[in-house]
Amino acid sequence: MEAEVGHVYPDRVRLPLTFDPARLITDLAALAAIRWTPHFVPSNYSGAWDVMPLRSPAGAEHPILMIAAQPDARDFVDAPPLQRAPYLRALLAGFDCPLRSVRLMRLAPGSRILEHRDLGLSAEEGMVRLHAPIVTNSKVRFEVNRRPVVMAPGEVWYLRLSDPHRVENGGSEARIHLVIDAEVSPWLESQLHGGG
Repeated sequence: MEAEVGHVYPDRVRLPLTFDPARLITDLAALAAIRWTPHFVPSNYSGAWDVMPLRSPAGAEHPILMIAAQPDARDFVDAPPLQRAPYLRALLAGFDCPLRSVRLMRLAPGSRILEHRDLGLSAEEGMVRLHAPIVTNSKVRFEVNRRPVVMAPGEVWYLRLSDPHRVENGGSEARIHLVIDAEVSPWLESQLHGGG
């Protein structure tokens, strides 16, 4: 897919990284007893959309501050749930770029994330949000710029979320993604160009 005028990268790029879906599920099961936090912007969704922090701003203790970093936050640390997820911890250690917030995001069956923009989340602006599905189904519809993005468990995707995007889970099970906010580095630029 070609980048649009004014952009270096397309609005979606599948990175040349692959995570083991079975090991992702094993780590998810190890986190089953941990409480999820409802997403803090209820006007952006209908149904149930909740979050579990894996990396959060240093010193953040309130659940909302752990899942939503202030724009001026600079120091991020592993959150307690990550200690129970050795595969996720190892995957994140392999990213050669500064990691900011990292979380699991769960969209319940029949729920939808309404169309919105997350300003500043584009590779051209130096900050990306990567999505890695852990649990999904054929009735999840994730759209960026009103065009669907089909993502399978274990894949890693850059999505330019400063553009309009929306999600609907029409399936009978929750959709759970690993969501990574990262600063663009030479290594990450290489991944965005196909790993070359």
